[in-house]
Amino acid sequence: MSNRVAHILGIEKPIIQGPMSWITNAEFVAAVSNAGGLGILGPNAGQTTITTSSKETAERMRREIRKTKELTDKPFGSTIIVDGDLKYTWPILEIIIEEDVKVVLLNGVEGTLSEKILNPLKEANIKIVYRPLNPTFEDAKSAQAMGVDVYVVTGFDEGGTLPTSVIGTFAMTPMIVDVLDIPVVSAGGIGDARGVASAFALGAEGVFLGSRFIPTIENPAAQSVKQKIVDSSASDLLLYRTLPAYYRSLSTPLVEKLVEMDKQGASREEIASASGGSSAIRIGMLDGIGEGGIITLGTGITPIKQIQTVQEVVDELAVGIPQ
Repeated sequence: MSNRVAHILGIEKPIIQGPMSWITNAEFVAAVSNAGGLGILGPNAGQTTITTSSKETAERMRREIRKTKELTDKPFGSTIIVDGDLKYTWPILEIIIEEDVKVVLLNGVEGTLSEKILNPLKEANIKIVYRPLNPTFEDAKSAQAMGVDVYVVTGFDEGGTLPTSVIGTFAMTPMIVDVLDIPVVSAGGIGDARGVASAFALGAEGVFLGSRFIPTIENPAAQSVKQKIVDSSASDLLLYRTLPAYYRSLSTPLVEKLVEMDKQGASREEIASASGGSSAIRIGMLDGIGEGGIITLGTGITPIKQIQTVQEVVDELAVGIPQ
């Protein structure tokens, strides 16, 4: 059976690796692409320190793109976060074009997707996978009209920054599939071949996974974090309010504090201020330090029973893809 996502992206299997902040690098991304999926370099890919310079941020991404090209001849992607003032968006977009990356993952919030961003990518013949924070009918139709190639539907089951809408992945997927002509990919809470098969049964033509790829040999996350994921299930995840909506994490001292703040009625702004932002993910997931750290994951972690190679994970997931 011909698969539109695989055909558009030039990959063997319509399995897209989520570009998790701090815990992707060239070795990991190349491993996903070499296994037949689409690896994507995420924010701070390959880095261990923070820079507030947009130019340095972009140059760091250039170096990681070049490293990835040395490790795979298969298509891979790089992430563009569409922020309000485009301070980081534009320099990274320019480097992605200069380095001839084949696929871009656009992460955006409502109202930020524009032809100003899309047109240069389309002119460079770069395929555009668009993943809005909040998938809606209006956003999906607008993205399709602007020429996005693949639309990622993220349900409330995901890890990281959660949508404001508390509709689960397997309810949201058919809602969006039914209003689009372009292919849809499901994201959030998919952890094994059964989840993959379910997404396809609901009309998706690909899957997008982050948490499932963390406990792999090639992923740069701390070994202690990988083991904690293997030893945990969705019932161990804690949910708390923050900006813009919610966050989900395994228990750490910081997360316990944030959950308690939520219970005591603190505002979303107060909880967000106390959370440590992107640095907390680096501390928790890359460095493996519970104090000051967050280990954010989606609800699809329950089937993860061992640390495996990326190839083994992709092969297992692919069993759920219709032939």
